[in-house]
Amino acid sequence: MTGSPDVTLRQILDHDEDGVLGLLLAPAGQDVAVHGVIIGEEAARPHEGRIVLATGHGPDTVAAAEVVREAGRRGAAAVVLRSHGPRSLPAEVSAAAREHGVALLARAEWADWGATAELLRAATAFAAAGTADPLARDVPGDGLAALAAEVARSCRASITVEDTRFRVLAHSATSTDADGLRQSTILEGKVPDWRVAELRRSGLLRALWSSRDVIHRPADGDDPERLVVAVRSGGEILGSLWAAADGRRLSPDAPRVLRRAAEAAVPYLLQHRLRAGVGRGREEHALRELLHGDGDRGTHVWSLGLAPGMPCAVLVAERDRAVHPAAERALQALSLQALAHRSTARVLRESHRLTVLLPVPDGDARDAVRLARELDALATGPPDAAVVWIGAGPLVHSPLDAADSYARALLVVRALRDRAARAAPGERPVRHAGPEEVAQTVAVLRVLDAVRPLWREAAGPVEEMIAADLATGGGELVRTLTAYFDTGGDVPRAAERLTLHANTLRYRLRRVRERYGVDLDDPDTRLVVTLAVRLARGGPGPD
Repeated sequence: MTGSPDVTLRQILDHDEDGVLGLLLAPAGQDVAVHGVIIGEEAARPHEGRIVLATGHGPDTVAAAEVVREAGRRGAAAVVLRSHGPRSLPAEVSAAAREHGVALLARAEWADWGATAELLRAATAFAAAGTADPLARDVPGDGLAALAAEVARSCRASITVEDTRFRVLAHSATSTDADGLRQSTILEGKVPDWRVAELRRSGLLRALWSSRDVIHRPADGDDPERLVVAVRSGGEILGSLWAAADGRRLSPDAPRVLRRAAEAAVPYLLQHRLRAGVGRGREEHALRELLHGDGDRGTHVWSLGLAPGMPCAVLVAERDRAVHPAAERALQALSLQALAHRSTARVLRESHRLTVLLPVPDGDARDAVRLARELDALATGPPDAAVVWIGAGPLVHSPLDAADSYARALLVVRALRDRAARAAPGERPVRHAGPEEVAQTVAVLRVLDAVRPLWREAAGPVEEMIAADLATGGGELVRTLTAYFDTGGDVPRAAERLTLHANTLRYRLRRVRERYGVDLDDPDTRLVVTLAVRLARGGPGPD
């Protein structure tokens, strides 16, 4: 925003129709001028009249008051803090803002800092619109549609405004004898794929994205004469404007009008991108809250556009956290496959996890398992495939109960990982399942989760043995006892699984008794040791 025309705090808030920012306090009023934005702790940057995005702080943090105080001392106009939910603004933070006349705003919980910066950028562009060019002043305030109509009148052409994916954002009126390509583009809301491919092959798209001038495409058979120009904000391409001759010749000054229109369209395309990002942010927030059972579930279901009475199930796909070049590509492919399976699915992408809320209109409880099988087949297809575990939760009667299905899906994934960790050498692990296929392992994991807090407080020979083995032996005894119990106490089979001689295994078991005083022949001791090694091998439990 630095170097852009000034915009007032009031204009920013008026432009914020989606509620990205909430005003907490404005000691100097809302008509203060904003000259730019500073993201994070950019101490070297001047603060005069700028909005500071305090990316590391919420209003309830101890450091927030000092951040506000320092920004005020340096002349900042406002500070944006992370959302603090329904809690009241701490008195110390409020006092710091009043002392220096700094406005305080809170970023919405569902938004991110990228959306906040995009809002400020769009608001600045709108503040400049209507003053920089006469064409913008002629637009009566109805956005891109009015701009397209005004440009069509001046150019004597049919106009479409498109984003970078060639989706139609606005268009002028179309006559009945308009060319077929224009009609199909407007009806479908996007340029046909075959046409985009043709433009790419011809080199026109390369010229469009690299040129700052209007490109002329002469008439060719039934394809009328066209002019096209990219819409840019600085060096960033936001979309394009297309003018097509519609039964008459284009006006002589059409290229000049189109260049001016591209400048006037900038704030509208910025707003379009902001709203698209805000929509995704709201949906992701609603889905995340719904899966964790937080907030108003009814509102979240409404935000996701789902019917409260629609049966649904949740699937979780987790990749191993080890760095793998194909890991991100794998989750992206699974996301697309889930949407192809059912377009009404809602998908949440996180760093190592993909979560799918799958509506099941016919109430078929096996539908989620079928999708898990499809995702598994896709994940294991490439030769360099990353390891992905896919668990389907049970069918629930409503999205309001999605948290129950999500919790079970997470347990299914843990169960698949647990079984793979205990698999015999050479045994191919199963990487997808529904709750029925791993029901017993899930039951054991739930028991272990319940026992874990008690185990952390316990003390005795078993606890000492496990702690000493993990600290000095690298878990050798834990692995030995795991194989021993997993094979039902069969020493030869356990030794084979560990690639040891049976006598070596017997020696280790004897050492358990002699060194630590742990009697594996005692049923109670065996139960405690079994739980201990499962807890030790399984790590800290659910994340």
